[in-house]
Amino acid sequence: HPGIRWHIRRIYVLNPIEFTTIRRNEVKSKILGGTAMRIAQGKEDEPYLVTTKQIVQRASMVLTNVHYVIEAEFEMLPEKAAPGDNPGKFQDIVTRRMRKGQCFSTPYFGCREFPAHFKQWEGGPIPTIDETRDLGFMLYDFDYSDSQNITPLYFRAKMEHGVIQVAGCEVFR
Repeated sequence: HPGIRWHIRRIYVLNPIEFTTIRRNEVKSKILGGTAMRIAQGKEDEPYLVTTKQIVQRASMVLTNVHYVIEAEFEMLPEKAAPGDNPGKFQDIVTRRMRKGQCFSTPYFGCREFPAHFKQWEGGPIPTIDETRDLGFMLYDFDYSDSQNITPLYFRAKMEHGVIQVAGCEVFR
């Protein structure tokens, strides 16, 4: 919702960090918007991609057996919220959807082939792994202040006894 902004505070890692490699076939080209417009106007023939010449195989290293608890909160954005919006309304919506595992668009880990299934944590102690390590730079957010130059923002992720502290971290461009 445009009237709220989420802030991740902590990420609790419940399962040991494990990786696997996969190979995926991808098409390296796409039909441009201008070409599609000319086709729609009848100025150009049907689009045609020779997929045997356009397919590339990419290798990826991905996490497996992922299980996290994410501690987050939201803030109201008064300039974008509707007059009837209030924190209680959004809290009720979020709680109801989390209990049912519902969302407007499915969250995912890195790319849409890796959907993130979720539910609300029912409380109690969180059984994190007992591991401490520097995870390097990770994507924090995107800066949309200049629509012509959307910039990724990063933070230095450090896991201490299975907990990654995100709130108050230093953010890098």
